[in-house]
Amino acid sequence: MAGHNKWSKIKRLKAVLDSKRGKIFSRYAKEIAVATRLGGGDAAMNPRLRSAIQSARAANMPNDNIDRAIRKGTGESGSGNAVEELVYEGYAPGGVALLIEAATDNKNRTAPDLRLVLGDHGGNLASSGSTSYLFQRLGHIELQAPESEEDRLLEVLLEAEAGDCSHQDGTFYITTPPEKLFIVLDALRNAGFVAPAGKLTYEPATTIAVDAPTAAQVEELCDALEELDDILQVHSNHEPPGES
Repeated sequence: MAGHNKWSKIKRLKAVLDSKRGKIFSRYAKEIAVATRLGGGDAAMNPRLRSAIQSARAANMPNDNIDRAIRKGTGESGSGNAVEELVYEGYAPGGVALLIEAATDNKNRTAPDLRLVLGDHGGNLASSGSTSYLFQRLGHIELQAPESEEDRLLEVLLEAEAGDCSHQDGTFYITTPPEKLFIVLDALRNAGFVAPAGKLTYEPATTIAVDAPTAAQVEELCDALEELDDILQVHSNHEPPGES
């Protein structure tokens, strides 16, 4: 019986891991499809697609999945509607502003799902322009490298016209202007830095301070939103206690 219980726990753990892996692959597939739709299916000529493929492969996404996502982006697969990239705006408890990035093949599904989750967690969707002005578009790169490589890394970043760079616990955090993200990623890879992960993101231009209970509500809401299949990233402008 003990052996049976152990095997049951292993199966449950495997199911959880498979579910998480499936969601990760699904989000990479949507990013690849969107990048293909916007810039074409030739990775050599489409830096966003090239970066998405490299990130997907770093996460061990099978090549068949990658090829299928590209075909969906080009319309060759003939399966369903094209994937669109959308940004929704909303509010969380405490007046915290939200910017929600989605990739969806069915807007009529995505918006109601968002409203339901927001409503269940004390938030709401907002009209276009309500919160977007509070955020700025940036490229964000995370790169693991030893501190001994810092001088060489900074030379590459300077040459590629990147933005800020900080370092903590073996990871370099790099920001770039949005139009420079894929140029900087290519420069890092060409310089021999291994598997830098990069993405376009939104950072709050200003933040709003909230107390601990409100911060917990906001983070719970953001987690719930990111569980939705169509959601890529959720950004908020809240500043938890102790982070000012």
